[in-house]
Amino acid sequence: MQRMGVDTGGTFTDFVMIDDGVLRIAKRLSTPHNPSAALLAEVALHATANILIHGTTVATNALLERRGAITALITTTGFRDVLVIARGDRPSLYDMEQTRPAPLVPDALRLEVNERTTFDQQTITPLVDDDVVALIPLLDAHHVQSIAVCLLHAYANPAHEARIGAILQAHNPNWQISLSHQIVNEAREYERTATTVVNAYVAPIMSRYLSDLATQLPVQTRLRIMASDGGGMGVVTAQALPARTTLSGPAGGVVGAFAVAQQINITQIISFDMGGTSTDVALCDGDLPRSSGSAVGGLPVRLPSLDIHTVGAGGGSLIRRDAGGALRVGPQSAGAVPGPACYGTGTQATVTDANVVLGRLRSDAFLGGGMTLDIQRARTAVADIAQRINTDTIEAALGAIRVVNAAMARAVRTISVERGHNPRDFALVAFGGAGPLHAVHLAQELGMTRVIVPRYPGVLSALGMLSAAVTRSTTRTLQIGFDQLNIAQLNTIIIATTHELTAALISDGEQPETFGHTIYLAMRYRGQAFELDVPLISNTQGIPLIDEALLQQIQQRFHELHQRRYGHANPARAIEIAMVRHTMANDATPLPAPITPTRDTPYTPVHTVLTYPNDDTTAVMTAIYQREHLVPHDVIVGPAVITQLDATTVIPSGWQALVHDTLTMTITPV
Repeated sequence: MQRMGVDTGGTFTDFVMIDDGVLRIAKRLSTPHNPSAALLAEVALHATANILIHGTTVATNALLERRGAITALITTTGFRDVLVIARGDRPSLYDMEQTRPAPLVPDALRLEVNERTTFDQQTITPLVDDDVVALIPLLDAHHVQSIAVCLLHAYANPAHEARIGAILQAHNPNWQISLSHQIVNEAREYERTATTVVNAYVAPIMSRYLSDLATQLPVQTRLRIMASDGGGMGVVTAQALPARTTLSGPAGGVVGAFAVAQQINITQIISFDMGGTSTDVALCDGDLPRSSGSAVGGLPVRLPSLDIHTVGAGGGSLIRRDAGGALRVGPQSAGAVPGPACYGTGTQATVTDANVVLGRLRSDAFLGGGMTLDIQRARTAVADIAQRINTDTIEAALGAIRVVNAAMARAVRTISVERGHNPRDFALVAFGGAGPLHAVHLAQELGMTRVIVPRYPGVLSALGMLSAAVTRSTTRTLQIGFDQLNIAQLNTIIIATTHELTAALISDGEQPETFGHTIYLAMRYRGQAFELDVPLISNTQGIPLIDEALLQQIQQRFHELHQRRYGHANPARAIEIAMVRHTMANDATPLPAPITPTRDTPYTPVHTVLTYPNDDTTAVMTAIYQREHLVPHDVIVGPAVITQLDATTVIPSGWQALVHDTLTMTITPV
């Protein structure tokens, strides 16, 4: 069986093909005007692929660029402005001029119906069908394409939402209807409303994209989409829940990084994915970093995801002088078009151009020699920046690298130091097209002593997609004291969620009997505003019913987790259970064993050149190696540059790389 993983990024689209255990990779420049064009061009060369797993930025870009569908919101009378009021937190505490992102639904399309249910499923004000019908002329007049329906306490009693959806769909079958109890079945009005609106906003564009893509793929190719929680899903689910794809590509990278580290018996890692437009980091402390929600463009998405932190720093990030005369890098990016100056069409200096000027990125080895970089164009662009800040070209290039490294170091500290972890206890897994270029210098700044570079770092997100399990999750809200929890009630919920998830998997063409069940209880001390997800059952086959002994163990797990997360616990305090989270997933696909190259003679550099591999302006003779020539147990002592099709690795003086049996490299101080 041939499988293909495809990760569409801002600059490049990455491909990994596995055919009978043989792995091949490819990279193409992305096609922002039509994201599927680069994908289909490569698929045409591998028309025998049986399964294609796709990480897509279609939904994410629609949110960030505000080019989604014309969307309306229907909610309970008195709650139309929940979307605008949001929360009282300030993302930047001392910024006196900050503004919230504008709501995705304009004022005129935030509509109300006179109905009311309670948190305990009681109906106070019945829904009148004519009130819903009365809204239709307004929806038609504004040429609405998608509608979010989010009623008060619909997570407890969804009957009114379901009725509104039926009325609207009967009037216009082409409308995309997102009902909150089907999107995020949880309490908290703002997060539930915002997530339902996000789903409705991107649903039409995502639905069209997937429908068009599916019709252009070979008939034998089955399409799956990477979800934000690190799992795959079928086209039916992706069209109904496009909000699950907002971290599609980065999630594949974290899955791949953790799988590569596990192959060499390392389970504590910080994944460092530096691409063309941004850098994504995540901390894995023995498992994938799961979260009950994320944020994209300042908008909350309350759906299962991996805990990934993103900063606007990538190889294509633009270098500039700010109004105060200081050097700045990003978040603006040259993207794929026009791209960095060294690509031959851009004129503005980028991080990639700085690496070219320093000799760290080889002009004759980019994309395995398939693309020649314009060194003089890069020098001209960086020299222009140097003139603006009154320094020389080399110092300007080094300054840009230091600035972008500092931004990425802050991102790593956000997910580690600020959460009670010491980054020195973790290995830095570097991937993405630019990750291995910066990884060792970033590790030095953070005090880390181990950098892992996978065999195929530039396409690791696509490789991770091939190893990801298929997942589907759902939630039930409880909001009761732990002492009030009835085991029969909990088992009834689990049986109901099992049936719901099973039906969803069948609709995607999966075989649910091969899936395991994982259940979390979202727990808190009475009076707290937020919960901790405490594992109750992990990857159990069959319907996972609960008994008294298992339920009692969960209390101690909660106290231990609270102590680890916040530094304190209070076993004497009453506990509340807010929600039950139920996930079904099949087994992840193991990464294929590498084809180990053989060599009878000692390895030698391809050649030696003068570069700037260290964090200073001293040029040193640097050995240039080709990654495909390295075999297990090779040791490379810096300064060195290792080139390959999908990435370049820089090893400064004082560090050395060891090649493992899996062909993964570990770089450590000498």
